[in-house]
Amino acid sequence: MTKIVVLPNENLCPDGALIEAEPGESVCRALLRNDIEIEHACELSCACTTCHVLIREGYDSLEPPDDLEDDFLDMAWGLEPDSRLSCQAIVGEEDLVVEIPRYTINMVSEQH
Repeated sequence: MTKIVVLPNENLCPDGALIEAEPGESVCRALLRNDIEIEHACELSCACTTCHVLIREGYDSLEPPDDLEDDFLDMAWGLEPDSRLSCQAIVGEEDLVVEIPRYTINMVSEQH
């Protein structure tokens, strides 16, 4: 099992967390399976930016984002070089440190 350190997020995980993921599982599925309720408005289909995360350690162990993910990441709030959509970031053998941004753009819940 691969370990994922989730840095504190005042709304979703105030104390941070240490969770485990199976290699081949997405970061988003691992978070949800461990009761960290990250938004995922498109149901993990790479059609929004609500599951945007920052991979603070272990980024290079992930497959690079494809063009579709890159296109959506360009619209994410707080985009950084280590940004990924957690529904597309597939866990490998290397442990990760993940930060969930304090804000996300959700066109549905914000009634745009």
